Amino acid sequence: MTAQLVSVSNLSLSVGHGGRSIVNNISFDIAPGEMVGIVGESGSGKTQAARAILGLTPPPLVRAAGTIYFEGQDLTTLPAARLRTLRGARIGMVFQEPMTSLNPSMTVGKQLNEGLALHRRKLGSAERRSRILTMLERVGIQNPDAAMRAWPHEFSGGMRQRIMLASVMLLEPALLIADEPTTALDAVIQRDVLELMTSMTREHNTAVLMISHDLPMVARYTERIIVMQHGNVVETGSTETLLARPEHPYTQKLLAAIPHRTPARTQSAASPLVQVNDLIIDYPGKGSLFSRGQAKRALKGISLAIHPGEVVAVVGGSGSGKTTLGRAIAGLLRPTSGQIQFDGKPIDKSDAAWNHYRLNCQMVFQDPYSSLNPRMTVGQLVGEGLRHVPEMSTQETRERVSTVLDEVGLDRLFAERYPHELSGGQRQRVAIARAVVRRPSFIIADEPVSALDVTVRAQVLALFAQLQSKYGFSCLFISHDLGVVEQVADRVIVMHQGDILEQGTRDAIFDTPAHEYTRKLLSAIPALEVTEQGGVKLKWRFARQTM
Repeated sequence: MTAQLVSVSNLSLSVGHGGRSIVNNISFDIAPGEMVGIVGESGSGKTQAARAILGLTPPPLVRAAGTIYFEGQDLTTLPAARLRTLRGARIGMVFQEPMTSLNPSMTVGKQLNEGLALHRRKLGSAERRSRILTMLERVGIQNPDAAMRAWPHEFSGGMRQRIMLASVMLLEPALLIADEPTTALDAVIQRDVLELMTSMTREHNTAVLMISHDLPMVARYTERIIVMQHGNVVETGSTETLLARPEHPYTQKLLAAIPHRTPARTQSAASPLVQVNDLIIDYPGKGSLFSRGQAKRALKGISLAIHPGEVVAVVGGSGSGKTTLGRAIAGLLRPTSGQIQFDGKPIDKSDAAWNHYRLNCQMVFQDPYSSLNPRMTVGQLVGEGLRHVPEMSTQETRERVSTVLDEVGLDRLFAERYPHELSGGQRQRVAIARAVVRRPSFIIADEPVSALDVTVRAQVLALFAQLQSKYGFSCLFISHDLGVVEQVADRVIVMHQGDILEQGTRDAIFDTPAHEYTRKLLSAIPALEVTEQGGVKLKWRFARQTM
């Protein structure tokens, strides 16, 4: 027990005593200063296994068997009060979504001070403040003094995750549990946060248990990997060995699902289906009772063209304007100036061309659960897009809905289900079915697979490619996942702070980027390359650069 910081032995978790098993008899160790990754699909039990170390599993779950030793003491036998003294002080946790783990009703300084005041009672208020300011500066927060007085909502996602990391590392824990710490962040911010976390934990010899479905990221930062499926540990080993020579079929399946570049398609010579000219969008600034605030320019004269049957991907960091661009083209935002043309005709909400455009332009949103009406069945949701087709009878509508459900890989019986009865991947299939049911000529997909785990993401991307090939619709594909973009795109547009910095064919952008920012964006992403032995190895596209 003394050689290992954490030793989990024969741990089983179930829904109530004697109920359905969630985690089945798993065992693993973590040495001081070691970085270990747990990977697996949604529902594999990886998060619950990690949360069991802290005693933070949700109330329906109980420990059916097993022990959890930390620093030589069995956590499963400790009184609740003693376990609370270990949380934060000796075992810290960084959650997936920092906005839900940071209290929106408390300033940043007050939240950071809370942990120190509870676990480091010998420190005076002046010394606590000094440590907080030093830590905020350490995690890259400019003007730490002002940040202490600010509220969580005043920071971007990347900055909030830095603050969350600061709150954990202030107490110098022996073990840090990081649960999908960068899923919602763009490539550059993801790299920065992970590099920061790695350097800080190594300074204090902190062990890290990293939970993720991002295999390239786990390959880059961990020394060992634990693979879980259906509550079982199916394979474990050193990162290099497990990736190069995976033994279990499930591990092989995970590695096979990593996005890969497909052969380039012939570029269309036809006239553009969608043309955007000098598009400008301003967001009104915060004003007072007697004055108007200064407007923020989100798009600075954007021009682009999308040809028939072409998939154009828009990439860039948070705040680059890529989602604003997509929503403006979809007609969900009113441009300050500029013009959008569809099939050679300007789009104006006051004329008939607008109705024609809206029926031929559909959108797939990032989170299908919030974009699907929970009061409607799947059949009603998919069929809703056909209500403006007067020539279709009720029977024809039902047949079209059944056909499109088949096309997206859902049984026709799903038509009677509600969104809450579906998994994340199934909901995204419904969202895609909804978009293609009218056979539109143009689809805007805004981060359509960012919330899905690796194998479901691969299935949805394959489905999307199949439908796009079958119906030939054009697509504006918005994503921060460059691996996904490399798989689906014909052309790539790189945006930064409301401007287009570079655009070109996918191969040109990924292999010979012309702009420095594009190179930095690509250098932030580790990739896994298939080996002759059927495994994968880590590679970097370009020499890694600082941002």
